[in-house]
Amino acid sequence: MCLFGFVMCLAIPAFIVSVEGNCANVDFGQGVLRRVNVSLVNAKVGEYVIVHAGYAIQIVKEEEAKETLKIWKNVLEAGQP
Repeated sequence: MCLFGFVMCLAIPAFIVSVEGNCANVDFGQGVLRRVNVSLVNAKVGEYVIVHAGYAIQIVKEEEAKETLKIWKNVLEAGQP
């Protein structure tokens, strides 16, 4: 998506389900599980992280993550016919 010549990138909160070395299984909500790289953060099972391009880039508070996921859910549902 381009906006005034800039590329827009998205970063989404995810809940860490398990960690093995530099990889973690995360839940983006609604049971959507993916494997991401956590080598950039010191994240643990039970924490929320912001994921961008397959990498966890920041640990976030649970309240912030849940609020952001709620907003994303509303945005996606609004676009459904």
